Amino acid sequence: MNQLSGKVVVVTGAANGIGRSIALQFSSLGAIVFLADIDEKRGEELEKSIREGGGEAYYIATDVSIPVSIESLFEIIDSYHKPVNILINNAGISEWKSPFELSLENWDRIINTNLRSVFLCSREAAARMPEGSAIVNIASTRAMMSEPNSEAYAASKGGIVALTHAMAASLATKRIQVNCISPGWIEVEDYAGLRKIDHTQHFSQRVGTPDDVARACIFLSDPANNFISGENLVIDGGMTRRMKYEE
Repeated sequence: MNQLSGKVVVVTGAANGIGRSIALQFSSLGAIVFLADIDEKRGEELEKSIREGGGEAYYIATDVSIPVSIESLFEIIDSYHKPVNILINNAGISEWKSPFELSLENWDRIINTNLRSVFLCSREAAARMPEGSAIVNIASTRAMMSEPNSEAYAASKGGIVALTHAMAASLATKRIQVNCISPGWIEVEDYAGLRKIDHTQHFSQRVGTPDDVARACIFLSDPANNFISGENLVIDGGMTRRMKYEE
């Protein structure tokens, strides 16, 4: 029996990239998907596409960097009189600037969008979730390794990993499992344009796709896998395990 049929799934940052794939895959398994995103055009297009395919989806314009927008999102979901079963905290932004050039305003915008939103969305969702529900947060391998000029993004993603196990502890008595996924290189635009070396530098011999992350979200949302909680699942084709020396 399909465990996701009729379940309510909330996906932040659902209109594009990884979030879009997550929403489509949950919908294909019969879930009712609420699409939260700041991109109204793409969000409405995705809602229409899912509905035309026989699924049930609702786009809700949401800026997760603004607390009242998150509150409004869940109040609108309440109006449908459906419990929230699964939350996927996917929304995120990045900006690569020297630490000497990154403004406090930009730091706050990245932290508030990527990290604070995870706490606020999780708190709102958990208050509405029945036992056996799941929260999956999308972090990044940049929580564990870095390139220059990525301080705000790395801090936000590292914070998500820590927040995940903290919330898993806090929500354990409600029987809500909380996990996160740290994707590596996930190509969301021009997969066909990748070079051979882009693929072969991975143990998997290929760069990742949004569907790789979406399948993991489904796995971690399955009540049959509720012995997994507080974990960070790295999906990067083995790159963080690859020993590399400069030639």
